[in-house]
Amino acid sequence: MFTKILIANRGEIAVRVMRTAKRMGIKTVAIYSDADADALHVREADEAVRIGPPPSAESYLKIDAIVAACQTTGAEAVHPGYGFLSENPDFPTALEKAGIVFIGPPPAAMESMGDKIAAKKIAEAAGVSIVPGHTDAVPDADTAATIAKKIGYPVMIKAAAGGGGKGLRIPGDDASAREGFIRAQSEARSAFGDDRLFIEKYIEEPRHIEIQILADAHGNVFHFGERECSIQRRHQKVIEEAPSPFLDDKTRATMGAQAVALAKAAGYRSAGTVEFIVDAKRKFYFLEMNTRLQVEHPVTEMVTGYDLVELMIRIAAGEKLMLAQKDIKLTGSAIEARLYAEDPRRNFLPSIGRISRYRPPQGDGIRIDSGVFEGAEIPLYYDPMMAKLVAHGADRAEATKRLADALDAFVIRGPSHNLGFLAATIARPRFREGRLSTDFIAQEFPDGFTGAILPPDQGGQAIAVAAAVQRIVAERDARIAGAPVPERWVIVQGDSRYPATIVRRNETITITGYTARQDVMTEWQPGDLLIRAHVDGIATLFQIEPRGIGWLLSRSGAELDIKVLPPAAAAALAGMPEKPKPDLSRHLLSPMPGLLVSIAVAAGQEVKTGEALAVVEAMKMENILRAERDGTVAKVCAKAGDSLAVDQIILEFA
Repeated sequence: MFTKILIANRGEIAVRVMRTAKRMGIKTVAIYSDADADALHVREADEAVRIGPPPSAESYLKIDAIVAACQTTGAEAVHPGYGFLSENPDFPTALEKAGIVFIGPPPAAMESMGDKIAAKKIAEAAGVSIVPGHTDAVPDADTAATIAKKIGYPVMIKAAAGGGGKGLRIPGDDASAREGFIRAQSEARSAFGDDRLFIEKYIEEPRHIEIQILADAHGNVFHFGERECSIQRRHQKVIEEAPSPFLDDKTRATMGAQAVALAKAAGYRSAGTVEFIVDAKRKFYFLEMNTRLQVEHPVTEMVTGYDLVELMIRIAAGEKLMLAQKDIKLTGSAIEARLYAEDPRRNFLPSIGRISRYRPPQGDGIRIDSGVFEGAEIPLYYDPMMAKLVAHGADRAEATKRLADALDAFVIRGPSHNLGFLAATIARPRFREGRLSTDFIAQEFPDGFTGAILPPDQGGQAIAVAAAVQRIVAERDARIAGAPVPERWVIVQGDSRYPATIVRRNETITITGYTARQDVMTEWQPGDLLIRAHVDGIATLFQIEPRGIGWLLSRSGAELDIKVLPPAAAAALAGMPEKPKPDLSRHLLSPMPGLLVSIAVAAGQEVKTGEALAVVEAMKMENILRAERDGTVAKVCAKAGDSLAVDQIILEFA
């Protein structure tokens, strides 16, 4: 067994690999860029080596620097995590030349399976079901439109070396096929250094279900059940679970057998995932094979009881998997939610900055794989995922309930995040019923995410909680001032005003007037961002923080702005005019911090609604900014290559 390994990654996956290595008695080495000098994975490692400046190409993608770090520290093996160099066959090749073990598949298997065109041909030869399509590289946009039309719209234009939704488009006609080809090719070239694209039929109302496999160097290959990854946004997985609520035992066994057959045909070793697209009749088609550990691997670990990272390390050390397929059983249900630094209310734009408060939840069946801590900085240069929250239960209903409670209790302040969106997603009836597809988010949130609405009983609880909180604050202020505590208040929510009396009797705060009567018991103290309370004997939980002269309460993706004011203050508020919002219609603003890749217009040019104006790249994704209405460009305020701040002006219209 190894005595020291280097983790060639950052963030939560680097920390997660270190956790297993330390349990196995293996020392760990971290690598870091200047942007990550104080990151959690650096703090958790036994040793850490700087490898370059913030951009990935100058740090985490520098093979020679990582090999040198291994040699300097005496690391015998490297775990690549996922992303970065994890699926680049040049990396294990370079490590092998230096006498360092790669904790992953052989370069040849990585190369064949990483090339989606080659992988489909190997899969077809191995008897694996494949999607109809054109598996050769498509040379240009016009050819793409011709092939797509022949296959039949809608189709998927995909990067041969792609993953994570980069270099992927789903056109529905010739024009969008041409534009999609150009954009996908540009993204693929930028992300992977390989702009080859292929086209295949898009399966409508599909489910994304994948099989986890592990193979050792002694000819043994096993599958560890499936993961349902259908909840996606822009082809990026958001919520994953194991097992799938859709598969039956027969389909599960058939998919598992085909995944094993593909791994054997590819000469595979280590952990890998065979991804399938599944239609409404449980007919499945091979999508791709990921030759690495997956982001969502914790749900498999929680339902099987196996540590996949440990098995990867043992396989790399030459050990034989002492398993039998019949011994790998799925127990209970596990669901994972990916926590991103992004703003769901602004079309999920990436967010950066310092995390001022970080209080992860705890409880039975809860696991958190985190790459951040209170005070950590979210940099611009990398994927915005901060942590993964996983809940396990005896069945899917219990796992969902535990995940919902944990999402509500997860306190993060600083960068914007998607906790509320995740909570609102799993609260949808379709999710609870297991009626999933890769179109779930687009169908459930057709106008984007603007927040959820609490049921009336929970809305009433929120108002009672806000009133109790105001009483507690008033008691503190009265003690300081030596004055009596006011009992007459006005509760203001939106355009509604409710006169109320708020009094305390021992541990109970009673609110009358808003409803006939509500009794609240809580141990909340000023400054707490989480309030647990009993309202009329019913346990409830909200996140809460001051918002101007009131309180912002949030739960399950809903936000309520509630003011509890003295009568005079409420009357004064009613007479105040609303501050007009600034007119931004004459400007094209950068919706996110990022790089301005190109500008398609010039000063004096007339533009039509929907016309492409500029392309901004952020967190490795290209975003086309389009005209919202007809108009004339008056001034170009930025140039290609500029680094943009959020809301920075790019164009001004006449």
